[in-house]
Amino acid sequence: MGVSCVYSYPVPEGRSGAQVVEVLQKQVETLGGIKAGNFIVDCETYQSVMLNPPKTLHILHNSEHPASCFAILDSGATLVADTLFNGLVLYLKNFYQARKGAKIESKGQRFQLSDFVLKIGSVSLAGSMKGVLVEVEYCPSVVAADCWNLMKELLQSLIGNVAENPPPSLKPKMDETYTPAMTMLQYLDHFNSFRTAAAMGQPLR
Repeated sequence: MGVSCVYSYPVPEGRSGAQVVEVLQKQVETLGGIKAGNFIVDCETYQSVMLNPPKTLHILHNSEHPASCFAILDSGATLVADTLFNGLVLYLKNFYQARKGAKIESKGQRFQLSDFVLKIGSVSLAGSMKGVLVEVEYCPSVVAADCWNLMKELLQSLIGNVAENPPPSLKPKMDETYTPAMTMLQYLDHFNSFRTAAAMGQPLR
């Protein structure tokens, strides 16, 4: 586990998300990336039943951490538990109920490139593709500030100025020891943006 940065890659007008994914994968292979299996990050969202105003609970999973479950509240407070937590949520149905049609996931091919792991994810919400996420992990480091310039160089060669700055949720934690929960917070930020765009009827971005 190193330091990861997750970015949404805009889908140009006139192109499909699948076409963008294919182009990005070819770019990674041109840089020397080697296919290293698949990955999936998913998120199920629950709404409180009895609280006013209602509270939201997000349950996320990452295939890179198959034994873990990440529960994130509106405040950003994060609980990392084992997968038995999924069963516990079922017993809370009188307090939290799953939002219909709110399950979202990013899945695709992962690549190994020297000390980096790159993941090109197709984001789907309720079975419909909503966009593309790119995750780059630098494995030798556990402090983002120590490796940001190196990561930025690779990211910009792949996705351009989208990666001009660190992801918003990571920026205030650049000097902290990186944890898997920091990756999940980045994914959640993007998932919420995709959900909002879908609710407003916006195109892929």
